[in-house]
Amino acid sequence: MTENTLINNSEAGIERLLEIMRRLRDPAHGCPWDIEQDFASIAPYTIEEAYEVADAIEREAWDELKGELGDLLFQSVFHAQMASEAGHFAFQDVVRTMSDKMVARHPHVFGDESRDKSAEQQTLDWEAIKAAERAGKAQKGALDGVAANLPALLRAHKLQQRAARVGFDWPDASHVLAKITEEATELEEARDARDADALEDEFGDLLFVMVNLGRHLGIEPEAALRRTNAKFTRRFAAVEERLAQRGRTPSESDLAEMDALWDEVKQQEKQAAKRSA
Repeated sequence: MTENTLINNSEAGIERLLEIMRRLRDPAHGCPWDIEQDFASIAPYTIEEAYEVADAIEREAWDELKGELGDLLFQSVFHAQMASEAGHFAFQDVVRTMSDKMVARHPHVFGDESRDKSAEQQTLDWEAIKAAERAGKAQKGALDGVAANLPALLRAHKLQQRAARVGFDWPDASHVLAKITEEATELEEARDARDADALEDEFGDLLFVMVNLGRHLGIEPEAALRRTNAKFTRRFAAVEERLAQRGRTPSESDLAEMDALWDEVKQQEKQAAKRSA
């Protein structure tokens, strides 16, 4: 078998990818860029690839999703290769750990427990198992184990979920709405006082409560904000297109004109949605 037999075998699956990664990191013959990377330098790419997977799913770009999932898989392979070089663990240890975890967390599939339960009950069971796992890792607090470097909205959502499971939660969304009004008032007071530090603090409080409202309404905040970002991008592009038809750019227009065009775009989208319903 020549050195490149596995590399050139398109049917070799994960073993081919592992060998490609090993060769890329080879100190004598690998890629200089790949060789000089470490966990910290690669981590931002890992996060970026995860978001690109989410973006492809949101756009239902299934042809793109295959490639994005591959990019994300490669990040796992990259980290595992660096870990293997440092003597921490190998890729097969990653696979074994995840497989063991999934088997342990699904006793109703792989064990003796009954499958006769709702998805909601399974979620509760899942969290109970995870709580037992955290206890085994000496994580005593209810919020222990929520990664500090998660995106802020996602981390807020997870922190609130954890707190709610031990009873620290409002009974319904109406109480959260009242809290939003309270936090908005405090934000105004900080603005009027021209206290920059307090203003940032109160703005954060308002965002945190908005995340809590979403949780009570069954809305995932990251997904909701991504949807709104996409909507804003789409509508603003349509405004730019209409301005271009008039021979102008946004900088050559004014707020009144752009706002009127925005309303036109918004109304057209609503009418199109009604026709397709």
